[in-house]
Amino acid sequence: MNKDNNPTLHFPDSFLWGGAVAANQIEGAYNEDGKGLSTQDVSPKGIMGPITEYPTEENLKLVGIDFYHRYKEDVKLFAEMGFKVFRTSIAWSRIFPNGDDLVPNEKGLQFYDELFDECHKYGIEPLVTLSHYETPLHLSKQYNGWVNRRLVEFYTRYVTVVFNRYKDKVKYWLTFNEINSILEAPFMSGGIYTPKEQLTKQDLYQAVHHELVASAAAVKLCHEIIPDAKIGCMMLALPTYPLTPNPNDVIATMHYEHKNYFFGDVHVRGVYPGYMKRYFREHGITIEIEPGDEEILLNTVDFISFSYYMSNCETTDPSVVSGPGNIFGGVPNPHLEASEWGWQIDPQGLRYVLNMLYDRYQKPLFIVENGLGAVDELIVNDAGEKTVEDDYRIQYLNDHLVQVVEAIEDGVDVMGYTSWGCIDLVSASSAQLKKRYGYIYVDRNDDGSGTLERYRKKSFHWYKQVIATNGKSLRVK
Repeated sequence: MNKDNNPTLHFPDSFLWGGAVAANQIEGAYNEDGKGLSTQDVSPKGIMGPITEYPTEENLKLVGIDFYHRYKEDVKLFAEMGFKVFRTSIAWSRIFPNGDDLVPNEKGLQFYDELFDECHKYGIEPLVTLSHYETPLHLSKQYNGWVNRRLVEFYTRYVTVVFNRYKDKVKYWLTFNEINSILEAPFMSGGIYTPKEQLTKQDLYQAVHHELVASAAAVKLCHEIIPDAKIGCMMLALPTYPLTPNPNDVIATMHYEHKNYFFGDVHVRGVYPGYMKRYFREHGITIEIEPGDEEILLNTVDFISFSYYMSNCETTDPSVVSGPGNIFGGVPNPHLEASEWGWQIDPQGLRYVLNMLYDRYQKPLFIVENGLGAVDELIVNDAGEKTVEDDYRIQYLNDHLVQVVEAIEDGVDVMGYTSWGCIDLVSASSAQLKKRYGYIYVDRNDDGSGTLERYRKKSFHWYKQVIATNGKSLRVK
């Protein structure tokens, strides 16, 4: 957007402003009111860390930020910012403690009834992820997670219950969080108990098939049970650039992007793309497709949602090595700066990925995660209030939102924006609390100490103004 030619930042009047969290990173109460254990309860070190046999005190997610007991206070703060939508997830093991139970846990269902009612009290629409990195631990240990076909049955039973229970309270649904991440984080994303290094490509892509069938089944059920609801897929968006104009780097980039586009292609088109069939042939992968699977896959999503934190580069040059923040492969971009955790900061990459996805699918898009993890310092300001002067976060979010407007000007249909970790939470990647994302500071530290009190950061007031002006308060460089 050229600020000299078009100084007005224009978001649609219907744009859904809000924030996003996940149950396992905020709720705590891991063993209260009938909740069963999930894979997160034995993952004290995050994505790459070792898992434990049982929950251990070092696992910050067991308490999280105690949202389970403090949700009314937090939703009130979201309303103060002006949220129109709040993305959260349902903890599967709160509803079916083991995952394969026949009867749901009423106390778990009641908690989400009360949470969604609290949102509606302030005019906030819940956007609910059905499975966000928290497969019931029993399904992981007993069935090896999504490698096992039976998880389709268990997931379908679970979503049928929650669709019927919340059909009058939830109008926006997502099937699986960052579904493509199962290829890199099979335990966290797919509940697969077999260690990653022992998994074959056959195992992984069979698990992927089961998730895609389950996701399409959920779409079908949602359309039947809640006809006026919208249900989407959710992918980790990682736009990838060739490191050089060498055609080998360009083709390597194409192959890398196919790995991620594959998930969107099936969700939107309902069939396996040709490039994936070739990949299966060349790697000796034979997907077991049961009768009826291809028909189920034709139940396609209403919209595509995604997370966006950074972009990536690909090269065939073996002397260039992956950077520390690039968990999902690729190499650093020499033209970009990085966060404290090595995640490269690329606001224009958000405009690029919005255009690429919309050009490919012509479906509405929803940015349901975007944010900056940083170490925040709680201070007392001149007014005597505890706060965080997080201008670095404001700059990051401002620059990304300006690129969202650029994409809208390009003709992209963008439904809304829910920034990640709108209140501080336990990081999924590192399981730390010091990696903070929120507009609201939570007084809890990596050693478990703290009062759990909530404090508005400077970014809280900034985002409140952005929402109140429908983006017109954003700064264009």
